[in-house]
Amino acid sequence: MSGVSIIKIKPEDDDIRLNRWFLREYPALSLSRLQKLLRTKQIKVDGKRAETSTRLKMGQEVRIPPLDNEKAQPDSKQITPKDIDYMKSLVIYKDKDIIVLNKPSGLAVQGGTNTTRHIDGMLEALKYENSEKPKLVHRIDKETSGILLLARNRKIAEVLTKAFREHTIQKTYLAILRGCPDKSAGEINKPLEKVGEKMAVTPAGKKAITLYKVLDKAGKKYSLVEAEPLTGRTHQIRAHMEAMGTPILGDDKYYGKERKRLTEIVDKLYLHAYKIDLTSILKHRMIIKAELPSHFASACKFFGLEIKE
Repeated sequence: MSGVSIIKIKPEDDDIRLNRWFLREYPALSLSRLQKLLRTKQIKVDGKRAETSTRLKMGQEVRIPPLDNEKAQPDSKQITPKDIDYMKSLVIYKDKDIIVLNKPSGLAVQGGTNTTRHIDGMLEALKYENSEKPKLVHRIDKETSGILLLARNRKIAEVLTKAFREHTIQKTYLAILRGCPDKSAGEINKPLEKVGEKMAVTPAGKKAITLYKVLDKAGKKYSLVEAEPLTGRTHQIRAHMEAMGTPILGDDKYYGKERKRLTEIVDKLYLHAYKIDLTSILKHRMIIKAELPSHFASACKFFGLEIKE
């Protein structure tokens, strides 16, 4: 068919859902038309039929029929000076290969339904010294704050994307929990699968392992924990903390048996991507920490919780 194109999935788009990828690349394409194109096999992934929920992998080839009218125009998104200043204010580390951001809670990493302002849409702001636009190599939830790693060139993007996919990068999160785990440290080994709108522990789920350690506690009501996911399931830490009977404070999705609100503190998710160890990837010691956001630090002070590493 004339006008058919084959697009190879970039490293920064590894594991993105097909519908999200099309939403970004072809913003005028309706979901109903996308579903029809998939159903009639006009859109294929590596020559095979796909669904809107299909997760694309780096290097896969997507067959696309003529969609010029739906495609995003190069000049359709302008980065304002305010956006440039804002994005640069999030940078906590930069060298020739990587940029590390301390992402605030509430800012999405990529676009989606009703999400027009996101990190991915403002990456042009981080083109330092006439370098190429940095690339996403992993994602964290919109409501989770903390470390977001960007690659400044294709070579390092491929290395980091592979490392995140294979879970060879050590990531450490901090969370304030409602309640205290029975053990001061342990391993949560519970398989997860999507059930309805959330991830749930089920025998049929995929392997999911999280290590945790209690750093401090306020009686039996609240605790500050360090969590390290050894696998990379969606909402893994949030679902595992709920399954342990100690959901993360401020989590509107994984809130345990009852939803509790505290008027004394800010209504946000108290989960922070605190530390990342890139030593094994970069071949030299590199551990980067992201300062706690104000709402998290204030809650720690309010409950009398301290980070004891």
